[in-house]
Amino acid sequence: MNVPTSAVLTSAGLDSTGLTVDLALAGLTVGGAAALSGIGLVVCHRATGVLNLAQGAQAMLIAYLLRDLVVERNWPVWPAVACCLLLAAPALGVLLDVLVYRPLQRRGAGPAETMVAGLGVFVLIIGVVVLVWGAAPVGGAPSPLGGAPIPLPSGHTLRPDTVAQLVAILVLALAVGATTRFTPFGLRLRAVVDDRRLAELAGVDADRVSAAGWAFGSFTAGLVGVALAPYLLLDPYGLPLLVMETMAVAVAARLRSIPVAVVTGLGLGVLQAELTRFRPDGQLLPLVQAVQANLFVVALLAAALLAGPRLADGHDERGRPDVRAVQPPPVRARGGWTARAVCVVLLLLPLGFRGNDLRSALLVPALALVLLSIVVVTGYGGQISLGQAGYAGLGALGTALLMSGRIPGLPALPAAPALLFAVLATAPLGLLTGWPAIRRRGLALALVTFAVGTTLSRFVFQQPYATTGLILDRPAFLAGDRAFYVAELLLLGLGTAVVRALHGGRTGRALSAMRDHEPGAAAAGVDVPGLKLFAFVAGAALAALGGGLMGMAGRAFDPAAFDPVLGLLWFAAVVVAGADNALAAILAAALITGLDAGTAAGVSAVAVGALAATIGRLPGGLAHLSTPRPALSPAVRLTPTGRHLRTLITTRRQATGPGPGPDPGPGPDPGKAEP
Repeated sequence: MNVPTSAVLTSAGLDSTGLTVDLALAGLTVGGAAALSGIGLVVCHRATGVLNLAQGAQAMLIAYLLRDLVVERNWPVWPAVACCLLLAAPALGVLLDVLVYRPLQRRGAGPAETMVAGLGVFVLIIGVVVLVWGAAPVGGAPSPLGGAPIPLPSGHTLRPDTVAQLVAILVLALAVGATTRFTPFGLRLRAVVDDRRLAELAGVDADRVSAAGWAFGSFTAGLVGVALAPYLLLDPYGLPLLVMETMAVAVAARLRSIPVAVVTGLGLGVLQAELTRFRPDGQLLPLVQAVQANLFVVALLAAALLAGPRLADGHDERGRPDVRAVQPPPVRARGGWTARAVCVVLLLLPLGFRGNDLRSALLVPALALVLLSIVVVTGYGGQISLGQAGYAGLGALGTALLMSGRIPGLPALPAAPALLFAVLATAPLGLLTGWPAIRRRGLALALVTFAVGTTLSRFVFQQPYATTGLILDRPAFLAGDRAFYVAELLLLGLGTAVVRALHGGRTGRALSAMRDHEPGAAAAGVDVPGLKLFAFVAGAALAALGGGLMGMAGRAFDPAAFDPVLGLLWFAAVVVAGADNALAAILAAALITGLDAGTAAGVSAVAVGALAATIGRLPGGLAHLSTPRPALSPAVRLTPTGRHLRTLITTRRQATGPGPGPDPGPGPDPGKAEP
């Protein structure tokens, strides 16, 4: 996250002390936005028990809406700000609570399933913005408090919007503290957080408390978007990622302490600004500049690693690992022939394409291999990984570096050996996420893997020292699009066969046991740490193979093709398609590529996001829609009220004796829970 310090550097001259103060004051702008984001995340989590992963997308949506009202529709700035922050933002939060999160809470969904729904909301909002305003970055976002800087007694100046952010931080922190400690609503809030069901039995309207939490969280997200937009080009992918990086503030606060979140946000903003003073000569300069521009990414990775394995409680009510979002459905598919037939048709259909249609279809098998890595890591192993796009990018970049002769001591290699060596070199790097996974799961692991993927994107893929002068092309005998597509199909078939054989063998059974109940698997003699490392290494190899093929299909290394936000889209698509089924990778790849190529930009994100946001209504994913399900008993089909009435009627019949007509039979035991 860049800080607007260019004017500071030119005006401060050689006065070291004055430069330090001016940089610190400039850093408060970004630090204040990060502190506001942290306050919103902490309050929303304390009120709802959910870490709002979609906060970056909400901030981006409000920023786009404000620009549209002011620039395109000629609204005055302050009425537009009031409309966005006091009406649109809270209404969005309440809408998400009612449509997405409240149904999950009522049926007792686990943290992992709620996290997938949050990712779905994130992707959905991005898709909506792309559909409405386009994918190209736009400028001209209004600043509500623009104008002359405010002079300070020391001779330094402070921007008006920075002052407004600091005032907002102070007011919000004091208001939240006072509301929580000294009001009846604060008492109800603490009761809901401690035990939602018990609070509801005591007469507390938990839904109203939850809606208030989401409205406040969305309001603060809007504040962050309005605060950052004047300094940046509005980008549907860049701005949400920037706000997600500020999640380091909330993680450092353990999602509980508002003062810690405020101090951490302001401190990181000031430190980022101060780093602009260091400009070493030689090869260290690009690295220092990368750290300065991406300090919040580094902080997120450090905070996620230091937060511990039970961040935001990635366990169920009995303390077991909660992976309900990625577990298989209760009954396995006995045939699944419909899904297999659909996959075969989707893969063979492009053989009849020509021109641009065929070139677009080249991404389907390559992307399917990347998504197959998510099936291995998440679907089979139960380890939530949001950083597979990083390993795919390493595969493409490694292939390009080897073909370009950029690896010291190695000559330029042909395409096929370069791809092979890139895959072999990337596979051990799976330990970057596999090693933290030994002690982490759920949300804690998701944040670590996302931070690793973002770090690779910012420090490697987007740096000129690593990506300039690259050559990436196909083997000579596969220069034609059709021949290359056939080769991709063969590699995808080989990868799918290996993965399915792995799943059906002893290792697959061990992975399933680890996913379903990790302590039980360990007690049964399964090497859980080694199995986690194996899953991440195998996933890194598959992702690298798919990424290398993606680069060859386009004949160039494109850093945007491996953006961390796209990685979130890929993860959500695999979960929607059925994370425990290898066919899900093919279905998800065809869905994303087909919608992107055949419709308007953003349609694929809207479709995947909408399905992921309602993942609770689609158990097992699309790959299991044809699975035959056993008929449920009448008791299971009844609502809780219906089961209560049935128990009451049966008890009265037993007390009075059977009346005329057939014997209704024994009723359910009131002392036993209904299934």
